[in-house]
Amino acid sequence: MLKWRYLATAVMLSAAAVANGMETRTENNGQLQLQDIPPIPASLVEELDRYQNVRSASFRGWDMEGSGMYISTRFGEVNQLHRVERAGGARRQLTFFNEPIGEVLTRPQHRQLAYTMDAGGNEYAQIFLFDSANGKSKMLSDGESRNSVILWNKRGSALAYQSTRRDGRANDIWLTTIGDKKNEDRLILKSEDGSWWGPSDFSQSGSQLLVLQYVSSTRSKVHLLDLDSGDITLLSGDDEKDSRNFPAGFSYDDRSIYLISDKNGEFTQLIRKDLASGDEKIISADIPWDISSFVLSEDGRRGAFVSNENGMSALYLYDPRNDRYRKVDTLPIGVIGDIEFNPNGDKLALSLNTPKTPTDTFVLDLGRRPLSSGDLNRWTFSEVGGLDTEQFIEPELVHYPTFDKVNGEPRKIPAFVYKPRDIKAPVPVIISIHGGPEGQYRPLFSSNYQLWLKKLGAAVIAPNVRGSAGYGKSFLAMDNGYKREDSVKDIGALLDWIATQTDLDAKRVAVFGGSYGGYMVLASSVHYSDRLKAAVDIVGISNFVTFLTNTKSYRRDLRRVEYGDERDPQMRAFLEDISPNNHVEKIQVPMFVVQGQNDPRVPVTEAEQIVAALRENGNQVWYMNALNEGHGYRKKENNDVFTQATTLFFSEHLLDETQKEKLTLVE
Repeated sequence: MLKWRYLATAVMLSAAAVANGMETRTENNGQLQLQDIPPIPASLVEELDRYQNVRSASFRGWDMEGSGMYISTRFGEVNQLHRVERAGGARRQLTFFNEPIGEVLTRPQHRQLAYTMDAGGNEYAQIFLFDSANGKSKMLSDGESRNSVILWNKRGSALAYQSTRRDGRANDIWLTTIGDKKNEDRLILKSEDGSWWGPSDFSQSGSQLLVLQYVSSTRSKVHLLDLDSGDITLLSGDDEKDSRNFPAGFSYDDRSIYLISDKNGEFTQLIRKDLASGDEKIISADIPWDISSFVLSEDGRRGAFVSNENGMSALYLYDPRNDRYRKVDTLPIGVIGDIEFNPNGDKLALSLNTPKTPTDTFVLDLGRRPLSSGDLNRWTFSEVGGLDTEQFIEPELVHYPTFDKVNGEPRKIPAFVYKPRDIKAPVPVIISIHGGPEGQYRPLFSSNYQLWLKKLGAAVIAPNVRGSAGYGKSFLAMDNGYKREDSVKDIGALLDWIATQTDLDAKRVAVFGGSYGGYMVLASSVHYSDRLKAAVDIVGISNFVTFLTNTKSYRRDLRRVEYGDERDPQMRAFLEDISPNNHVEKIQVPMFVVQGQNDPRVPVTEAEQIVAALRENGNQVWYMNALNEGHGYRKKENNDVFTQATTLFFSEHLLDETQKEKLTLVE
C-alpha cells in the first residue's frame, strides 16, 4: 500500500509541474523527483564518484562473551548490522533490509539483540528482536506507533522504551517482558504534559528505573520510577529554574546514581547522588566543558566519560571507589561516541570520527587498575573511495566578532574554517549552518566538505551561532522566543568577517543548511541576498506557524517551547513576521530546495510553499524531493544525486567559466 501511495504522489506532483511549465524528471525508480534541475553531466558524476563511495563503521555493542562486537556499516544502499570477531577482522553482514537500522542494543545474557527500524524515513520506528543463532527477527512493538530509546534490564528479561502507543502523540514509557511463548506489554509511565519521557538505566534488581523527562533544550529532569508501586520521585531539576539534567546510571550497589547536570553552573557536570541522604558530589568540577556521556563497567569497578571541549572530544577513565579520573591522551583529535565496556570490564569500545577519517570502531585496552590503560586498537577500517585522506583539510577554529557585546567587548562566535591548499587568489565561500537549533557543528569527517575544497576550490565555514550547544547554557538560550533572529544576525556578522579576510572572496558566498539550518539559509537569504550568490535549503522551516501546525503531534509541544506557542496571538504575529515565506520579495538569490516526502519533523508542505512562493516571485529555484525519504537522505542512491546536484549548483553560481571547465574534466 505504501508503494502505491508513493507512485500516486509522484504522478500528482509531476502533473502539477507540467501544468506550471516546470521541467521535471524522476530518477531512482521514480522515487526521486527533480524540478528545474539540469541533467548532471556524466563527467561530473565520474569526477565525484570516489567522494560518494565512503563508508563508516559505528560500534553498536559487544556480544555476550565480549570477544566480538556488532557494528553498523553500509555495503549496499543503507546501513545494516554486521558482526566483527577481532581487530581488523572481516565484517559479516547480519541484516539485509531496504531501510537502515536505527538503535541497536544487545540483550544481556542472551545471544540476541533489539533494534529499531522505520519505513521510508517516517520515523515511526518499530522494535525487533534479532536472534544471532538463526538470523531471524521478530517484531516486539505494535507495528503502528513511534518507538525509541530502547533499554534492557540487567537480566535481559524485559525491555523498556519510549512509545506513542497509547494515543499516537504522548511520549510514554512502556515495558515489554519477554516470555517463552508470549510477551507481556504494559504502560509504566504516562506523559501527561507533552514532555518526552525515556528510560535510562535499570537497578540491579530491575525493580527501579531511572527516567529522563525532556521538556526543552534548556530544561530536563531526572526521576526514579518504582516499577512495583508506580511511584515516581524527582531526583534532579525543577520548574522554577531552567537546567539540563540527564540520568547517567545507577552505581553498582544501587545506593547512588550518576547524573549529568548544569544546575550548578554553565556546563553539564558529572554528579554522584546518594539516594538515601540526597547528598550530591560534583565529580568533574575541574573540567570547564559539557560532559556528554558516562558509562560504568558491569562489575562497577571502573567507569569512563567523555567531555565536549570546544567541539572536540576528550575521554576520561574514572574510578568509582574514590571518584578520581584521568584523561586518556593516546586518542586522535576527533569526536567520540558509543562508549561501552566489554562484559569483563578490561576493554572499552568506542566510535571515533576525525576530520580526516569517517567513523570507525576502536577498542582501548585497560590495565588492572581502574585508571590505567594500554593500547588503542582499531577494529574497523572503513573505505574512503580510494582517496588519500592524508591530503584532506583539517579545520581551523576561529572566533569572529558579532553585533552585540559582552563586558564592553564584541561577543565572539566560534566557527570552524576549512580552506583549500595553496590559495593564490581569493576563493569562494560556502557557509554551512547546523540544525537543531540546539545542535553544534563539530569537526567531523565530511566527504562533501573535502569535495568542495578540492573540486570547487571553495572554503567552507561552519559557525556555531548563538543557540548552539557546547558553550554553556546561557549561550544555548540566546535565540529562544523573540530572540530568534539574533542568530541570523550572527550570519551577517560572519559575512562581515569574511570581507576582512584577504584569501576569501566576499562577493562569492553561498549558504547551506538542513532542518533548522534550512530556516537559517532562508532567513539569511531574506536579510543578506545582496551579499549571497547561492543558497541550499534542506528540509528547512519556511513558516513557523505552518510548521508548528503540521509537525507531528508527538513533537509539537517540544518545539513550541523552543520557537514559541503559535496559539498565543502576540507570538503568532511574531512568528509570521520572521517566517521567510512571508518575505520572498526580499530573496534575490538562486535557491536549491531539498526535501523528503515522509518527513515527520519538517513536513513536505514547508518546502512546497517556499518553492511555490519563490517561483511566483520569479526566482530561480531547483527542487528535489525524495518520495522514500524523511528528514534528510539516508539511501545512498538519493544522496549521490543530491551531492552531484549540489556541486553543480555551487559551480553554476560560485565559479567562473574557466573553473567550471576544470571541474568537469576527469583526472
